[in-house]
Amino acid sequence: MRIVLLHMPWGAIDVPSLALGILHTAAARAGHVVEVRYANLDFVDWAAEHAGFGVDDYQYFSEKSYFQGAGDWAFAGTLYGDDDADTNSAGTGTATDTGFASYVEYLATNGASEQEIALTRATRAIAPAFIARLVEELAADPPDLVGFTTTFQQNTASLAAAKLLKQRCPQVRTVFGGANCDGPQGAALHRNFPFLDYVVRGEGEAAFPALLEGGDLSAVPGLCWRDASGTSKANEMTRRPLPPAAILAPRYDGFFERLDASVAAGWVDPKLVVEGSRGCWWGEKHHCTFCGLNGSSMEFRSKPPADFLAEVLALAERHRLLDVYVVDNILDMGYFDTVLKSLAELPVDLRLHFEIKANLRRHQFQLLGDSGAAQVQPGIESLSTRVLRIMDKGVTGCQNVRALRDAQSAGVSVTWNYLYGFPGEQPADYESVIRQLPVLHHLDPPTGAGRIAIERFSPYFDRPELGFAITRPAFQYRATYRLPESELAELAYVFTAPPRGIGGGLAERLSAAVDTWLARFPDARLSYRDADGRVVLVNTRPGYDWRVVELTDPVELAVFRLLAQPRSPAALAAKVPGGAAAVEPVLARFTALGLLFHDGDSFLQVAVESDNQVLMRMQHRHGPAAARPRTDEPPAAARPDTEEVPDAVTIG
Repeated sequence: MRIVLLHMPWGAIDVPSLALGILHTAAARAGHVVEVRYANLDFVDWAAEHAGFGVDDYQYFSEKSYFQGAGDWAFAGTLYGDDDADTNSAGTGTATDTGFASYVEYLATNGASEQEIALTRATRAIAPAFIARLVEELAADPPDLVGFTTTFQQNTASLAAAKLLKQRCPQVRTVFGGANCDGPQGAALHRNFPFLDYVVRGEGEAAFPALLEGGDLSAVPGLCWRDASGTSKANEMTRRPLPPAAILAPRYDGFFERLDASVAAGWVDPKLVVEGSRGCWWGEKHHCTFCGLNGSSMEFRSKPPADFLAEVLALAERHRLLDVYVVDNILDMGYFDTVLKSLAELPVDLRLHFEIKANLRRHQFQLLGDSGAAQVQPGIESLSTRVLRIMDKGVTGCQNVRALRDAQSAGVSVTWNYLYGFPGEQPADYESVIRQLPVLHHLDPPTGAGRIAIERFSPYFDRPELGFAITRPAFQYRATYRLPESELAELAYVFTAPPRGIGGGLAERLSAAVDTWLARFPDARLSYRDADGRVVLVNTRPGYDWRVVELTDPVELAVFRLLAQPRSPAALAAKVPGGAAAVEPVLARFTALGLLFHDGDSFLQVAVESDNQVLMRMQHRHGPAAARPRTDEPPAAARPDTEEVPDAVTIG
């Protein structure tokens, strides 16, 4: 069988598709001829030529506007054959009688600029011509089967292409899969769009080859298919996730060559994308209340360390790339003494991105740095212990600040977002943090502050008793799809509910304080060196007017060193000679100097070990990686055959 797998807009343009890379491996093993076509790059080149598209334009759809659905709305006119955005109405009394004016108001309310709104409308106008060209090329030599992976804002571009392809070549079988097809979402897509022959729900390594083999389709777990009458059938999804040995390594044949030939080669640096595990070991115990990332499969499974290490090194060697984005939702703790230790000992200058839990200790951050982890995403989300408990994060505010401090001491960059809007949070949970943010201006700032979204598969979605009465799918689904509300409720991933927690002026103050942090971080420094019986601190944070402070007093030295870990005044008093009477004035002085973060009864010193801090600022000035809706960008990449990779630099 000849198969074409399509990666449509608005898939990321700096990395290959992990999903299609895995399915390429699976189908090729079964003897099929497979081509992966990066139609997202086709669109980049076409839109750059015909509409002057640039990298910021593409990333507006692929990243920035995810929660407003601009990317899917831009291709909705193509899907429904409606080129006039001003009359985007089903005309049938369904839930989507929503014109362009309403959608513009929605975008503006959610922070879109006039330029971005104009870009959204202009992109909708040019989308039909791109889909027509793509399908024309496929129809010129039609394959037996065309598969689409759909994640984030890839639904309507994929649906539009599948619909037109089916009209041109009815014999070509169409298959959907990906995160947007998980659970009820996949069944709704199949039920409402009859030009989709199959939808694979859940992990595809077993289901996709079984579909290709033919036979009894009702026996393929999770598969949506049609009976002889054309009625949509949805098989029950498996309750037994794939074992680690069945998680295949991806094949990325053709992607990097295609990127090199694209105008996007001048926009982004290429990166590899790999996975060592699926599921979340923390979520198995305590599912974070707002998180829907693991979809229908939370059970944690990881590849054997030797296999994962070999896979990473083989891909890096084959594609001559050093930057590796690891998509695991949480790093397997067993990888510290295996994978990371081996990478630290190898003469390989990889730069890796991991998602971790924030309560790692200093030596673990050091091992991450030594192994090549240039960037981590610890899922910090808040600096208030009380709010973190509402989230069920299993960490404290001081532990999150410690993670920021220790990561920077180890030369590891941190990406995170500050979230608010949790049921039960109080203004005091934010007032204290906002007052203290100038203390932290030398540490990696959040990319922004925002209200949480209600996501399918999260506890907030599944358990209304936690505080959210889900009202309906988010507005962009009604603006995009011409479906009844009941069907939108099955297809949607993001939902609307009455806001909870803080809002108004306090939320604006939090956002403004985060913006100030972002602006001041590149020039802010607070570092220390502990040697020869003294601690020397250096400060350049704008909020504090001292430059150098030297600690030599035994009590001050003891308190400073003890506060490498969060401690209460009582715990300090029990360890420091002189007890509370000696500790209290030291805490007061350290607070005045901006050396301490406190949350509840816990204090933590926030100065960074002096090595690497200046280098971290240099990296930030070149531009930190942008955050994606469900995950963050990896660090910048370099090809060893085209760019010289500097050795690690230590600056005192």
